[in-house]
Amino acid sequence: MTPPTIEYGLIAPLVVLILAVVAAVIVEAFVPRHTRHRVQLGIAVISQLLALAFVTVGWNDRPGQAVMGALSIDGPTRMIWALLLVFGLLAVLLYGEKRIGGGSTAFAPQANAVPGSLAEREAIAARQENTEVFPLFSMALLGMLVLPAANDLLTMFVGLEILSLPLYVMCGLARRRRLLSQEAALKYFMLGALSSAFFLFGTALLYGYSGSFTLADVDASITRSTQALPLLLAGAGLVSVAMLFKVGAVPFHSWVPDVYTGAPTPVTAFMAICTKIAAFGAFLRVLFVALGGIRWDWQLLLAAVAVVTMVLGSLAGLVQDDVKRMLAYSSIANAGFILVAVVGAMATGTGLDAGRSGSVSGTLIYLTTYGLANTGAFAILTTVRQAGGEATSIDAWLGLARRRPALGAVMTLFLLSLAGIPLTGGFIGKLVAFTAAWQGGYGWLVLFAMAFALVTAAYYLRVVYVMYFAEPNTETDIVHPGWPTGIVITVCALGTLVLGLVPGFALDLFANAANFLR
Repeated sequence: MTPPTIEYGLIAPLVVLILAVVAAVIVEAFVPRHTRHRVQLGIAVISQLLALAFVTVGWNDRPGQAVMGALSIDGPTRMIWALLLVFGLLAVLLYGEKRIGGGSTAFAPQANAVPGSLAEREAIAARQENTEVFPLFSMALLGMLVLPAANDLLTMFVGLEILSLPLYVMCGLARRRRLLSQEAALKYFMLGALSSAFFLFGTALLYGYSGSFTLADVDASITRSTQALPLLLAGAGLVSVAMLFKVGAVPFHSWVPDVYTGAPTPVTAFMAICTKIAAFGAFLRVLFVALGGIRWDWQLLLAAVAVVTMVLGSLAGLVQDDVKRMLAYSSIANAGFILVAVVGAMATGTGLDAGRSGSVSGTLIYLTTYGLANTGAFAILTTVRQAGGEATSIDAWLGLARRRPALGAVMTLFLLSLAGIPLTGGFIGKLVAFTAAWQGGYGWLVLFAMAFALVTAAYYLRVVYVMYFAEPNTETDIVHPGWPTGIVITVCALGTLVLGLVPGFALDLFANAANFLR
């Protein structure tokens, strides 16, 4: 028997996060309750910084496979890992914020207590802190790193489950409106389990077609096979359903508004961008490494999904009176815009490899700019409060910019970036994504996307109008954020401005890290 080989140098970021999860569990068992929160936050932050350092050090190393070929450590993997660790670091700072909540985090003090019960009231009175969210967070982030690096469908399924299960739990841990939070967690769990079943069933069908779980072997079977395609198409379709569910594309989007609204806002911010990055990264690898040989079969289907996703996300967002729910529909619309880049560049006349590169770089740039604006917007949302809790109704935002001009200006920057207004990062993201699709021969899809980008701009600008031109709502309390949330808002604002004004370096960086190892 051949002994297994593990290339620890290539998978060092994963090893760091595994050790962080183990350390966090030990802390839960042995560290005194009154110091546990600080220790857990420190472990989460330090582990992500260390993992990011390993990614940076190995940036220019040759691509290679690790863990007996289960993982591909190539340009897209390293770029996606870097994005996940950066946005994960911003999200975990929101997890650690206590000043906004009057000395408490956004999470329930005792997760197993029934909402409204004596046990919950006693936990609140004792000022208990829920620190289990930190090992859950690190575990979910570990799964997100595994998913886009997976070189075979079974490893991809393992990554999918590692990232999903902790998220189901964290969605039900809101400190306030706990019944709504638990309802969101249950919906996410039920539909997420269904999507996992789709992925596993699709994996079985692809194995039946190719005789292998490895993506490159599936591609080789497509190239040399003379057998009928129904088994292949059914397997590819079921795997795609699971991926489209994770990114929140129509018609697999029904969980997004309810889960985003009910989950604690730090968890929503984490899911809204990091889950999308991981899922799109894995989806790109499946499409380009395994299923490129049948691109003409899935290309128009994904284009249709992109169209209905943009339509529903844009039009449904127009009628929302809740800012958090509006951002949920914005997430759906943006999933459609990202699919434009995924679909269009595959048909480029400069060859399939160039088409892959254009799709990957366009998708990742869009995710970066969207992530900065979206994370910043959710961070600001946590500071707007009524009766001690978050105020997400648009009426609570009346005159916000007139009361807090600096906060209003930064929120306006994030909303303009989400709308794709020039001189913001969002404009660059849309420009690169739509250009890739245009060059790939999907001009009609780009024109459609541009039209509905204008529709989404309407509900972003509605919030801007309310903040600046409405009479202030005196019942709304705008809390000065603590240092964790302040760092998040500052980093997101600077990133949005830098990518909007001087994007050249970032564009070159993404373009040079866009080729999958096959």
